[in-house]
Amino acid sequence: MSHEKVQELRWDPTLGEWVMVSNVRELRPWQPHDFCPFCPGSPETGFGWDVLILKNRYPMLSEEPLLPRKYEFYSTASSYGKCYVVIETPKHEIDDISDLNVSEIYKVLEKVKEKYEEEVKDPKTIYFLFFRNKGKEIGVSLTHPHSQIYVLPFIPTKVLRELVNSNKYYSSKKRCLFCDIIDVEKKYRDRIITTTKYWIAFIPFYAHWPFEVHIYPLQHIQTLSQISPELIEDMAKILKKVLCGIKNIFEKPMPYIMVLHQAPIKGKYPFYHMHIEIYGIYRTVGKLKYAAGMETGGGNFTYDSTPEEASQILRNSIERKCIEKLF
Repeated sequence: MSHEKVQELRWDPTLGEWVMVSNVRELRPWQPHDFCPFCPGSPETGFGWDVLILKNRYPMLSEEPLLPRKYEFYSTASSYGKCYVVIETPKHEIDDISDLNVSEIYKVLEKVKEKYEEEVKDPKTIYFLFFRNKGKEIGVSLTHPHSQIYVLPFIPTKVLRELVNSNKYYSSKKRCLFCDIIDVEKKYRDRIITTTKYWIAFIPFYAHWPFEVHIYPLQHIQTLSQISPELIEDMAKILKKVLCGIKNIFEKPMPYIMVLHQAPIKGKYPFYHMHIEIYGIYRTVGKLKYAAGMETGGGNFTYDSTPEEASQILRNSIERKCIEKLF
């Protein structure tokens, strides 16, 4: 068997999307038992910080990628890009970012915005994806609170589908699809989880995951660069409340994935609306929702409850467990 290093993008002609291929990732360590590389005082972190953004030592993408190999029939491309780890706090012992106070979460979001404004200057990059994985069920290899940033040479498939469909809607109705979704949720309210001055959180009518929460700014904005400090502070408040609620739905903390969807770096997208998507993946206590045959093989999700029932459960969790912890 060849042990040649491979780091390239491979085009899937059947689905029309890129797959990132890198056997460099095989070298990354799983959770050490007696050492945390993200704690203060480690070789990479040092001391005297609140939030750190570091280059991932085992990246899927690279600023100096290996040359993509040539294949008969199939297409490849350079996997140019950047992968960062956002170390959200020096505190190793906390379970989730929702255990931080609002001012600490604000610092995390502000650092991510600063990194975005730095990366948009790179002419080679197309998309800035900020995301957070929580729980070993998701595949998290280090438990110290952290999130990640991928600076990509392409638009992620899910975001691209949103762009295509929201552009169609805008072209037809001359309105933002996402703003209309917000208006409908505000009108009927049975799927709203919580609101703040500038943000709204709800489980979508069309939710895929058991506790899937979308968080939208009430203002029609496309990217992180358009968010003022006041909006970032309010964003920290609603994130704390929603993630605290998700964590405390069941006796065992909920694993989840959180992703920021925003417009691509290149081009203008007045029809798009930046938002956060959170996928809480427990159906009941300790029971995962699996993306199995229908979901992975067929591409369409099944939902074992209703978003309206899930919304009520999550609202109750926030009222029962989180109100006293908010600030």
